[in-house]
Amino acid sequence: MSKVISLSNHKGGVGKTTSTVNISVGLSRMLHKRVLVIDMDPQANLTQSLGVEGNPQHNIYGALTGSYALHPIIIEENLHIIPATLDLSGAEVELSAETGREFILRELIDPLRNQYDYILIDTPPSLGLLTVNALTASDHIYIPLQAQYLALQGLTKLLEVVERIRKRLNRHLSLGGVFITQYDQRKVLNREIAQTIREAFQR
Repeated sequence: MSKVISLSNHKGGVGKTTSTVNISVGLSRMLHKRVLVIDMDPQANLTQSLGVEGNPQHNIYGALTGSYALHPIIIEENLHIIPATLDLSGAEVELSAETGREFILRELIDPLRNQYDYILIDTPPSLGLLTVNALTASDHIYIPLQAQYLALQGLTKLLEVVERIRKRLNRHLSLGGVFITQYDQRKVLNREIAQTIREAFQR
C-alpha cells in the first residue's frame, strides 16, 4: 500500500514543483521505489518539468471530470506521472455541484495504491477544491516554506485548513513536515526563520 503525500502551500513560488520533482526522482532512482506523481496544478509545471509535452490524451482533468480512470504515463522505469493540462483551471467550477466533490481524487487513486510505494501530489497555489481533493486523498502533507517572514504568516492559515480537513474529510491526514526552500545560510534573516520553524514544530 503506497503512502500518498501532498506537497502544498497556498503561496506561489515557494518550490512545490521543484521539490516534488527532486523528491520523486530521488525516491525512484536512489531508493528504487515505485513512484507516481500527480500534477494538480493547472499551470502544469510538474508535467513540463518531467518532459511531458503537448496535450496528453489522458490527464488529471479528464479523470476528475469522469471521462476515464487514471492512466499513468511512464517517465522512467520507477517514475510515472498523471499529467495536468490548462483545462484543469476550469475543474473547480465544473465540479462545484458534484456530490462528494472533495473525495473524487481519493476514489481515483484507490485502485492504484497497491502499484506504487509513493504517490506524490503537486498542488496548486490556492486553497480551492483541487487542493482540498489532494489533501482529502493524502496520508501526509509536507509544506515547502520560503525563508521569509511573510511566508510564516501564511503558514498559520494553511495549518487551519489542514486541521479542518482532518476533522471533516480525512481523519488520517497528518503533517509530515515543514521544510525550508530557497535558503541561504549566509543571510541572518534566513537563519532566524529556520530557527523559528524548528522551535515551532519541535516534537
